[in-house]
Amino acid sequence: MRTGAMRILACAVLAIALSGESLAQQYPTKPIRFIVPFAPGGGVDLIGRTIAQKLNEAWGQPVVVDNRGGGGGNIGTDMVAKAPPDGYTLLMGYVGNLAINPFLFKRLPYDPVRD
Repeated sequence: MRTGAMRILACAVLAIALSGESLAQQYPTKPIRFIVPFAPGGGVDLIGRTIAQKLNEAWGQPVVVDNRGGGGGNIGTDMVAKAPPDGYTLLMGYVGNLAINPFLFKRLPYDPVRD
C-alpha cells in the first residue's frame, strides 16, 4: 500500500513539473517599449538606457527607449498606465511618479494605486 501511494505521488509530481514547460509562453516575442518619463540626457534617461541595453542583451529583443518628459513625470507615467497590460510597455519610474506626485498635483491623469 505504501509503495503504491508513493508511486502515485511521484507520478503526480512528475506530471505537474513537466506540464509547466508545455504551458510556458515565450516572452518577449516583439520589441519592448521602455518609457522614460523625463527629457533625454538627464540622469534618469542615462540609467534607463543602460537598463534597456542590458534587457536587450538578456532577452534578445529590441528594447526601445521612448522619452516622454513633462509634468514631473506624469505624461510618461500616464502613457504606461493607459497602455495595454501585455508586458510590452515598461516604465522607468522612480518614487516621485507614484508616491510624491499625488501630493504635489491636485489631479493626476492616472491612479497610482489602481493603474
